[in-house]
Amino acid sequence: MTEFTPLLQQEAKLQVITKPGRIMKNSSRIFGLIVLCITQHVWAADDIKISAKQAQALGITTAVLPGKQSGEISGLPAQVVVPPNQMFVVSAPLPAVVEQTFVGIGDSVHAGQAIARLQSSALSEAQRGWLQANIQNQLAEESLARDEALLKDGIIAESRYRNTRSMALEAQATLSERKQQLRLSGMSDGAIAQLQSASKLNSLLTIVSPISGVVLEKSVTPGQRLDAATAMFKIAKLTPLALEIQAPPSYTRNIRTGAAFSIPDFSASGRITAMGASLFGANQTILIRGVIQQGAENLRPGQFVEANISTRSDGRAQWEVPNSAISRIAGNTVVFVETATGFHAQNIKVLQEGVESSVISGGLKGNERIAVRGVSALKSSVVGVGGGE
Repeated sequence: MTEFTPLLQQEAKLQVITKPGRIMKNSSRIFGLIVLCITQHVWAADDIKISAKQAQALGITTAVLPGKQSGEISGLPAQVVVPPNQMFVVSAPLPAVVEQTFVGIGDSVHAGQAIARLQSSALSEAQRGWLQANIQNQLAEESLARDEALLKDGIIAESRYRNTRSMALEAQATLSERKQQLRLSGMSDGAIAQLQSASKLNSLLTIVSPISGVVLEKSVTPGQRLDAATAMFKIAKLTPLALEIQAPPSYTRNIRTGAAFSIPDFSASGRITAMGASLFGANQTILIRGVIQQGAENLRPGQFVEANISTRSDGRAQWEVPNSAISRIAGNTVVFVETATGFHAQNIKVLQEGVESSVISGGLKGNERIAVRGVSALKSSVVGVGGGE
């Protein structure tokens, strides 16, 4: 390096006597000479000779190559959700007034458990309609039985019998319709049978849980007036939970249905079940859905997390490195591996390119240290001697 000392001294003198407007230009020339001095024209077989002191002066820092990965994309934004087939919304079946509620948000409930009680005049009207239809059906059945006997004795014409049978069928259909209305109103078959025997109207309606699960939302209070189909509770079964992951399109090339994913911060994991066919929202990502098979008890619906997805691998070792460690020189993609005498430019292949880090493969053992900062100085030395990019 001594052969470049006169040049450096000469540049220093030039900087002193040069006009202030040219100081930045001279500084750039000095930096270029420093790089040339460091490399000492020994670029051979992609090796750069540089001492630890010189590397420190140029701001070059190294880090241990991350542990071997079997092909994994990390740090993807995701949200914990309840699978659609495990979510139920309990609504008011009729216009009513809330008399009492029995559960709150976060409570566990079992199927058939009473969760609210309503007062509804519409229920009384539905019961009255069913009782009337029941009476009409009984009368129609009696008329049909009588006319059937008269037809056998040849007392009435067959046309009268057919008319009576048509009326009986119509009455039966009306009864079935009114009974279905009572069921939709929340009355059980036992309650309908009791109504038939007692013939007593009741405006009190008990709302029960359709499944065993947890109350996620409650949107009613005692005294509140409700229209028909007004949502009252949202109840969900929380085992298993699902995960919705948002990934850039470039990440999904090596992701397949059935791939494993993990949520390291909460010790949870699962499998991918579906891949979106179109871009999602304004952020232009693809929605990936999966089922959480382990660690669901550590998570809550609606929670935002970061997920890692295992990608399809061709058997090659892969590593995730910061983008600052990757350089592109003369059509080649390289990382600078620290050696005993300096650095070695190692050719690599970028498998998955991210915003801050990328997944790479190449002729690496896994125990190397690579340059992660100050890489531009190493790249400049290669370009300067190697003939440009």
